[in-house]
Amino acid sequence: MTQKAEPHAIPDETTDAMPEKSSATPKRTDGDGFGAAFCASMATLCAEVFIAGTASVLVLLSREHDGIPSSPLLIVALVLGVLLLTVLVSGFVTAAAVMPGLTLARRAAEARWRGESRLWVLAAVPVVAAAAVAVFGAVAALGSLSFAPALSYLLWWVSLTIGLLPATLAGQAAARRVREARRGSVARRVTRLGAIAWLAVATLGGGAYATGLVKVYEPPRLTTSDLTGTWTDSRGGTVRLTADGNAVADGLDNFIWDGTGKDKPKDCDGSGTWKAIKDDGRVRSVSLRIGACELARDWSVIGTRKAPRIYHEIGKPGSGKRYTLTKVAEHKK
Repeated sequence: MTQKAEPHAIPDETTDAMPEKSSATPKRTDGDGFGAAFCASMATLCAEVFIAGTASVLVLLSREHDGIPSSPLLIVALVLGVLLLTVLVSGFVTAAAVMPGLTLARRAAEARWRGESRLWVLAAVPVVAAAAVAVFGAVAALGSLSFAPALSYLLWWVSLTIGLLPATLAGQAAARRVREARRGSVARRVTRLGAIAWLAVATLGGGAYATGLVKVYEPPRLTTSDLTGTWTDSRGGTVRLTADGNAVADGLDNFIWDGTGKDKPKDCDGSGTWKAIKDDGRVRSVSLRIGACELARDWSVIGTRKAPRIYHEIGKPGSGKRYTLTKVAEHKK
């Protein structure tokens, strides 16, 4: 008489094998988390730019500046342009510096058979920053045919390292969270904390100006009589403005376009005329004309009432380079 097989023998073997099969799920590769790291880095860089930019604007409002835009459309266009530029630049910096820094940190950790900790990021970011400064410094040197002072390269390296560290650490945390299948988004958290920090900076700065603790800079309120006298560039060049509208220049720099993209100064000597240009009853600039050297410039007024200065831009528009004259203090006898 044959013995029947146990009806549960085969199913037991099958069920025993199933957990082994299910436990062998494919693991995530090291490339997983790239998108999360990229987004977290961009969010961090944007937060850094907005906070630092807002703080800089609040500080610069109390310093000498050419004026605040008054047109609402211009302000809106400027804000939108800054937002778009910030996003584009943060994406470029993430691709060109942050992601290579994360790759370098991971490769160094793997080479030494150690876990990918924050210390590897702290070591990799200065290396990537140095490489970026070297590349862009070389390109700038080729364009201008001259090297910048060594201290400027050091300052750029330090600034870039400080700026890249938070973004790289955020990217590392986001990638690790994805690989470990943990919930939550580092990019959203950074955005939330960045918004809170930006709001705090803006509120403190706005409160300082609203309470009068800090005042917005305004050009000095000068009259025509305040402009009469001798003005100097502190390098031997002077111009004397008289009350009757005459001007006498002696060694004044006259910047002339040389055809190669640069303004080269030439000494300007001779007599001419000047007049104050007013807007809403306030002297905004000084129009100076010296016929002997074909000098025809409008000089903006800046400084303070006790120490006024006039200047005009040199070089390309928006270059930030100025030729400035300071009024010589007249000592009473």
